[in-house]
Amino acid sequence: MERPFAVLGLDHVVLRCRDLPRACAFYIDILGLPEERRLEAIGLIQLRAGRSLVDLVPETATGSRIPNVDHVCLAVAGGDIEAVRTWLAAHGVETIGEPAIRYGARGYAPTIYLRDPEGNVVELAFTGPEGE
Repeated sequence: MERPFAVLGLDHVVLRCRDLPRACAFYIDILGLPEERRLEAIGLIQLRAGRSLVDLVPETATGSRIPNVDHVCLAVAGGDIEAVRTWLAAHGVETIGEPAIRYGARGYAPTIYLRDPEGNVVELAFTGPEGE
C-alpha cells in the first residue's frame, strides 16, 4: 500500500502557558510574532510564525498541566482522510475522535488527531492534493 499523503511542514504548535500575558510578551514583543487571532472563550491566542502558527493557551484550557506542549500539527498534502485513516490503522495507529474542520496556519482545513509511540498528540491538517 502506498502512503496516501505527504507531509508539507509544521502547521502549528499549541503551548500551554502558566502566565499567558508573559508568554504573549515574549513571543510578540521579543520574538516579533504578530497576533493573528484570539478565541476568548478558551483563552487561545494564535501568533503567526512565517507559514506556521504558535498557539498559546492557558495551562488549564485543555484539562492537563503537563506536558506544556498540547499537540503538534503537521500540514499534509492529500485530501482522502479515509485513505489516510486506513493507512494509519494498517500500521497500528488509531486516530483520536472524528475528523473535523479546524483553523490552522493555512486557514480552515479538515484535520485528524493521532498519538505517536511516546503518547504525544499529532494533528494532521489536510491542505488539498497539491498543498494549497
